[in-house]
Amino acid sequence: MIAHPYQAIVAAPGFALGISSTDEEITGIEFIEPQPELAPTNPLAAEAVRQLRAYLADPAFVFGLPLQPAGTTFQRRVWEQISAIPPGRVETYGQLAKNLKNAPRAVGQACGANPYPIVVPCHRVIASGGGLGGFNRERGGFLLDVKRWLLRHEGFPLGQPAD
Repeated sequence: MIAHPYQAIVAAPGFALGISSTDEEITGIEFIEPQPELAPTNPLAAEAVRQLRAYLADPAFVFGLPLQPAGTTFQRRVWEQISAIPPGRVETYGQLAKNLKNAPRAVGQACGANPYPIVVPCHRVIASGGGLGGFNRERGGFLLDVKRWLLRHEGFPLGQPAD
């Protein structure tokens, strides 16, 4: 039997989500390659699974999970701004940087450090020219495919592969 660093795994279209938690707080959510689900090992992981499945069924679902405090003061400010972006809408790294009186690269780095993707929806942040930019510290491949899927799931119109 494979030992997992997660308290649950949720399967999604083309990817999976690894959930890490204590009994009191979610400590991380991670995009992972598609794989079988892992049944929750504690009640909070079960609730996270329920809420993530609700989002996968309805992108307007509003999360209510206790997240373990993480990140620097600046990262938390970025994540707060990102959490205010509604489903189906996007904001650019540059606009968030302007709102926070900082640089777009710093906003991108804060997005990449987000330990709670989907719940804190960094996928709703794109490059100024309308391109996807990076995602979860990646500039291409699997994770950008996940970002495309999430944005389409929320009804945001994306261009063809050149996006």
